[in-house]
Amino acid sequence: MAETSVQLPDGRVIFVQKYEVSVAEWNACHAEGVCSEKLRPPKGLTAADAPATGLNYLDISQYVRWISERANHPFRLPATKEWEFMAKPVLPEKPEPIFSDPSLRWASDYLVNARKSRRLEKRGSFSTNAQGIADLDGSVWEWTDDCYVGESGTVSKQRCPAFYVAGEHMAVIPFLVRDPARGGCAVGTPPPHLGFRLVTDKKI
Repeated sequence: MAETSVQLPDGRVIFVQKYEVSVAEWNACHAEGVCSEKLRPPKGLTAADAPATGLNYLDISQYVRWISERANHPFRLPATKEWEFMAKPVLPEKPEPIFSDPSLRWASDYLVNARKSRRLEKRGSFSTNAQGIADLDGSVWEWTDDCYVGESGTVSKQRCPAFYVAGEHMAVIPFLVRDPARGGCAVGTPPPHLGFRLVTDKKI
C-alpha cells in the first residue's frame, strides 16, 4: 500500500495500493485456480514490474474476491470521485486544441492523443502523488467500481453493462472488454491498456 492514507473531501479515509496490481500478483490468483486468465509480461518487463493488463471487469472481480478472502481483509476498486481526487495533482492539464474550428475537433483530439506514448511501462515509471501513489498519470487506465448507466437511469451493479475507467480522462468500457482498441469504448477515446489497483476503507 502507499506510504500515506488518502483523506477525501467528505472526511473519509481510504488506503490505496502504491502501484497497480502486477502480473506476478495476478498470476498468484491464477495459480490458485480462482482467476481464469494467465498473464505474461510484455517483452523487456518482468512479471513483478509489469502492470496486469488486458483484463475486463469480471476478471478483476475474481481477483478482488480472491485477495479479500486470502488476506481476510475487504479490498475493492476505487470510486471515480476517489480516483479523481488522488490523481488530480499529477494529471496534466488538458492541452490546447490544435484546431479552433469545432468541426475539426475530432482531428485535434486525434493528433493530441497520438503524441502520447501508449507503451506499457514498468510500475513506478510515472509520477507519484503526495501520498506515495504512483502511476496515476501512466499509460494504464484503471477500472473503477462505478457503473455507467447513461440514459437508462439506475441499474444494479450485477446488471451493469459498462463501467468507468480512469486515466488522463474518464472513459466508459463495456464490462466484458479486455482490449479497448478491439472491443470498443462506449464513451471517450479508447485507453491503451486496462488495469487496476485496489483500495480499502480499513487500515491493514
